[in-house]
Amino acid sequence: MIFNFETRSVALQEGRKIYFSSDFHLGVPTAEKSRDRERVLVKWLESIEYDAQIIFLVGDIFDFWFEYGHVVPKGFVRLLGKLAELSDRGIELILFTGNHDMWMFGYLKEEIGATIFRNPVNFEITNSEGLKKSVLVGHGDGLGPGDKVYKILKQIFENSFFQWIFRIVHPDVGMWIASEWSKRSRIANIKKGEEVFVSEEYEWLLHYCKEVEKEQHHDYYIFGHRHLVLDLAVNNNSRYINLGEWVTKQTKQAYATFDGEKVFLREFV
Repeated sequence: MIFNFETRSVALQEGRKIYFSSDFHLGVPTAEKSRDRERVLVKWLESIEYDAQIIFLVGDIFDFWFEYGHVVPKGFVRLLGKLAELSDRGIELILFTGNHDMWMFGYLKEEIGATIFRNPVNFEITNSEGLKKSVLVGHGDGLGPGDKVYKILKQIFENSFFQWIFRIVHPDVGMWIASEWSKRSRIANIKKGEEVFVSEEYEWLLHYCKEVEKEQHHDYYIFGHRHLVLDLAVNNNSRYINLGEWVTKQTKQAYATFDGEKVFLREFV
């Protein structure tokens, strides 16, 4: 298999850090609980803004997101306002679409200045002392072995014709359909402790990392989607990091930091 990743170069300034988090799934399981979680997210952003150079939000920020020509889902104003403030202050925002919010187009780029990626991207990060690390970042859906049904569905959801079909539906109807769909989603119905790490054999994103590593080296692979906080060895020189989720709190609002040398998993409490 041949892996072709877009590569971006980053010069990390002295004393600054890069932050990663994912799977907030704003919108579920209820508007009230989602708003409470949104407030926690804003507090987290406020706690890191003093030394953040780049903030990566690695997919499924929203449990559903679809941009019509002149309409976007209502709500999430606290988070979007805070992100806009950070962007205006010069902090770079990098967003990856997930399987729940893959229908991001130009709105968040225009309104909060975010860069949006749909596929894994290789970031070559050089610190102030000249040390370079390669970090592959993506949401993680549709990668690795298995999950054939979802991979077919993803091709349908990403097809511009089917997006056009959904777009001609009135937004009130479209958002109602999305709301009903979200109520049945895995993250909306999962109970604390239901998602567990079984063994490396069953971690398909780890298998994906190992396949990539055979062809090209990355010091770190950082993904979301799995809803578990994981730090696993790909080989002696590479690690796979998963960022967990913020809905059930079984992962205790996990995030990761990169200081120019190492990636560390942290917990916001």
